Amino acid sequence: MKVLIVFDTKHGNTQQVADLIADGINSTEGNETVVVNVKDFDLSENKTYDLIIIGSPNHVGSQVKSIKKFIKNLSSASIKASSFAAFDTYMKGDFEKAVKKMEKQISENLPNATKALPGLSIKVGGMKGPIVEEDLSKCKEFGIKLATKG
Repeated sequence: MKVLIVFDTKHGNTQQVADLIADGINSTEGNETVVVNVKDFDLSENKTYDLIIIGSPNHVGSQVKSIKKFIKNLSSASIKASSFAAFDTYMKGDFEKAVKKMEKQISENLPNATKALPGLSIKVGGMKGPIVEEDLSKCKEFGIKLATKG
C-alpha cells in the first residue's frame, strides 16, 4: 500500500504523531509511506496513493490555514487517493474538533475517496506539548489499523 501523510506543525507535536502513524503502517510488510510537511509538498505531482492521511494542530477548533488550503486544492490537484484519514493534536476540550472538520472537507474535495477509519485526536500537554503519555501509543496503533485495513 502506498501512503502519503501530510501534516503541518508548529512545535513538532503533529509531526511526531505523523511519524508514529508511519511507524505503525510500516510495521506491516509491503507498505510504502511518505511523510511530508504541507509546506514542502507539491500538489502538482502526478502520483496515486492508496491512502492519504492529513494531520493538523487544532487551532481555535479547526485545522490550520495551510491544511485547509491543501485540502481545498486537492479537488484540482493531480494527486489521487482511493481512501483517506485525518488526525489532529489538541489541548483541553478541543477533542476531535479539527479532525471532524478535516474529514468533512476532505470528503468534499476528494469525493471518490472513502474514509479509511474515523479520525485520530491526540492530546498535547500545552501549547508546545509534549504529547500526553497515554496518547502516544494510540498513534502507532492507528497506523497499524490503517495498514491492516488497506
